[in-house]
Amino acid sequence: MRRTTLAVSALAAVAALSLSACGGGSTPAASSSGSAGASSGAAAVTLKNAGKLTVCSDIPYKPFEYEEGGKYVGFDMDIAAAVATKVGAELSVIKDSFDSIQSGLFKTKCDIAISGISITEKRKGNMDFSTPYLDDDLVLVAKKGSGITDLNSAKDKKVGVQSSTTGSDYAKEQGIVATGFDTGEMQVQSLIAGTTDASLGNQSILRYGIKDHADLEVVQEIKTGEQLGVAVQKGDAAMLAAVNGTLAELESSGKMTEIKTKWFGEGAK
Repeated sequence: MRRTTLAVSALAAVAALSLSACGGGSTPAASSSGSAGASSGAAAVTLKNAGKLTVCSDIPYKPFEYEEGGKYVGFDMDIAAAVATKVGAELSVIKDSFDSIQSGLFKTKCDIAISGISITEKRKGNMDFSTPYLDDDLVLVAKKGSGITDLNSAKDKKVGVQSSTTGSDYAKEQGIVATGFDTGEMQVQSLIAGTTDASLGNQSILRYGIKDHADLEVVQEIKTGEQLGVAVQKGDAAMLAAVNGTLAELESSGKMTEIKTKWFGEGAK
């Protein structure tokens, strides 16, 4: 989606995230410099905080990251925990604004950022991206029988978007004056409550948000070719290699398919 700017069980270590987000694997003895070596023998990464992989994420953002039962859970959290295990560190999650993340400011406090971040050329100027881990086109959602069938029929209606996302950018490009919300959850709730007539955003968030509401439907699919990636401080080759190595291992082992099915259902790519 993003967010604008799908997108089982993961490994037991992936599932056991606490509210402080500990649980990405065993924590090795860390050097005073804050370096940690990946278990696979890859080049050592330098961590902001010794022995911890510090991850910035805009929470809540279902189903990517949110709090449940005193823990941070979600699709991105499963992946973050796998990266922490890869570098032999404990996972520590910092709640951060998406504005801070997509502008690259996360680098002052976090090793990586994972938060449903769409890979864009503009963002590449502020950060390096992993290989894509999820395809995520845009959709327009509305109530059944509303008369809204596509973007043209929505132009004189109240359309909700998440601020600072690709959905928000696309609405502007199409001449739609949209109402921006701070989170995807707020965006979906406005549609459910009827304070907006339609909602434009990434299919991962909107399909998940309306799946239990029979009166809401996807009225238009918009193929944008969006893909999501993990953000790494620009120039941090060792961390980027560790993240890409994790994603490759999840794909080759079949774990990525399991995680995607868990959070988005069958067919997520």
